Amino acid sequence: MDNITELDNLIKLISRLPGLGPKSAKRIILKLINNREEIMLPMSNVLSEIYKNVSRCQNCGMLKSNLKGCNNCEDTNNSYNKICVVENISDQWSIENSSIYKGYFHILGGTISSSNDNRSEDLLIQSLVDRVKRDSIEEVIIATSATIEGQTTAFYIQDSLRETGVKISKLAQGLPVGGEIENLDDGTLLSAFKNRKEIES
Repeated sequence: MDNITELDNLIKLISRLPGLGPKSAKRIILKLINNREEIMLPMSNVLSEIYKNVSRCQNCGMLKSNLKGCNNCEDTNNSYNKICVVENISDQWSIENSSIYKGYFHILGGTISSSNDNRSEDLLIQSLVDRVKRDSIEEVIIATSATIEGQTTAFYIQDSLRETGVKISKLAQGLPVGGEIENLDDGTLLSAFKNRKEIES
């Protein structure tokens, strides 16, 4: 953008966000520049605070405040006997917004994949096993995507939980092959949850 290094660097960064390219990045930057006090300054302050004070919980994978702790792990108001396992926080948000499921969540932080060098030890699978043992969980619902990576991860989770004896189920019909949880509508999610099938050990 007129060979201003700072702007070029910002365009590159914004272009890396999902669904955005260089053209969208330039429009966003112009909006920020034209609203320096109303949008740019408050946004830069909020981003700085989030960088310092928000991180992923290493126990359940949800976002937590470094100042207050993890609401999910420290919630004493609700007691559930189910954990829904999803790949990413965006999947959790989609399921929460649909009001279909009431229970704990466990966010893996991705899938086992050779294409992005994710390995089983990079995901929060062992902490899932620990939670099942510690919190008297009766059912683990595997809600990974219907991609090859998602199914590979689901099989690995199933194998990791075998010794716990917990009931393991998987989202059923309504989940299209290759589909990702965050892109499903509420009706499809409802069908997938209501018709989930128990996985035989």
